[in-house]
Amino acid sequence: MQNFSQILFVMWRETVEAMLVVGILHAWLSHNPDGQPGLKYLWLGVIAGLGGAFLLGLGIDALNSVLSDEGQEYFQATLLLAAAALIVQMVFWMRRHGQGLKQDLERSLGHSTRQQSWWGVFSLAAIAITREGSEAVLFLSSLATGSSGFGSGSFWLALGLGVLLAGGTFYLLQLGGKLISWRAFFRGTEVMLLLLGCALLVGGVERLIGVQLVPALVSQVWDSSGVLDDGTIFGGVVSAFTGYRARPSLMILVVFCTYWGSVQWISRPVRKQVPA
Repeated sequence: MQNFSQILFVMWRETVEAMLVVGILHAWLSHNPDGQPGLKYLWLGVIAGLGGAFLLGLGIDALNSVLSDEGQEYFQATLLLAAAALIVQMVFWMRRHGQGLKQDLERSLGHSTRQQSWWGVFSLAAIAITREGSEAVLFLSSLATGSSGFGSGSFWLALGLGVLLAGGTFYLLQLGGKLISWRAFFRGTEVMLLLLGCALLVGGVERLIGVQLVPALVSQVWDSSGVLDDGTIFGGVVSAFTGYRARPSLMILVVFCTYWGSVQWISRPVRKQVPA
């Protein structure tokens, strides 16, 4: 249930973001007569981007299958830590560049159209979709463990529901903010992504503690299972999206506090120097 909700959320968010990029490109090309020949190259780029992400997923799965049990623990911990770092990077990249994303894409399309360079349209779509797809593959690979592995029905069910939910969300967003705006969507999912990033980081460190690569310092600082047990369904979902542990070790507390302290530091407003 924990991994299912994480996989569903990741697939939903990444698919909506990919749909946004493709939607911007498609709308511009469709409404500009000179750009309509580039529609074919747009979809070829989308297919190429999806193919690149699929190959990355196959590579990760193949590498994981040839590792020993201990090697898989190290590899899975690495994926979790990398996914956590990528989530933080993605959130703050979108925060800084999200408002100008539409203008940047349309500027690139305008240049390709004037030059009649339709392979530029192909590259633009392929790079954008490969980026979104690779992020999703890395996140999903770090979450696809145990009963929620790639071969399980629950994994593919979560993927399918995530795509369907993304399609519905994108439709509502395209209504022009009547029900939900892009700003509200990105703000809400940004918070959830940062929470998920913390959960992935905690999970990765726990695996490193399990293979004795990182010390626990103190095995158990407190026991709050009487208030919220992370072994229950509700507690498990909270744990999966926040990194909450009912019986945390001291190392987990240090990692938890360091993560949110770092996020707060990165989020600080940058003061602009006023020239004399």
